[in-house]
Amino acid sequence: MSAEGIVVGADGVRRCWWGDSSPEYRPYHDREWGFPVGDDVRLFEKLSLEGFQAGLSWLTILRKRDAFRRAFAGFDFTRIVRFGERDVARLLGDPSIIRHRGKIEAVINNAHRAVELVAEHGSLAAFVWSFEPDARTGRLDRTTLSQLGQTPESKMLARELKRRGWRFVGPTTVYAFMQAMGLVNDHLDGCDARRAVERARAGFERKPAGVNL
Repeated sequence: MSAEGIVVGADGVRRCWWGDSSPEYRPYHDREWGFPVGDDVRLFEKLSLEGFQAGLSWLTILRKRDAFRRAFAGFDFTRIVRFGERDVARLLGDPSIIRHRGKIEAVINNAHRAVELVAEHGSLAAFVWSFEPDARTGRLDRTTLSQLGQTPESKMLARELKRRGWRFVGPTTVYAFMQAMGLVNDHLDGCDARRAVERARAGFERKPAGVNL
């Protein structure tokens, strides 16, 4: 591994150090992490899974992601709002996911809050992307990235979500969400995915948040 945190895999691809640390991470790093997302269901899924990750590794959650999708109706929040106590009991009995009552109930609560937010702003994407920070300048290496556990923008977004009644959305959780969904490009300099993400971000249509009339 280089001093900047870049690893050259057996396939010749230059990746951020974590992206070559397991077979599951490679496609996630190369084709998902950091690419901009405007789909409300995917955004809600990621916020939900980041909440489940609290105290765990993302690799643990990634390995269970398909099971989470089956258990939570594909993270379609318009369906999750219909979940009741029987669904909570079902989820608590499902060994393929993380069986944590607080986190399960948070997803159901947050689904209701997401529906409210869409009614007010038109989409979850429009609201979330209104917190996109200005493009960062300067070289991004592993040391610099390690200091970005939370940012002013992630603190503002977390604070606003909490004000609206969302749960398990602290500023560190929210920054990990912003990294993964492309609101920032935190692929390291020298990583092959960095330029691809920049191109995707340049062509991404950002819809302004506003009242859904």
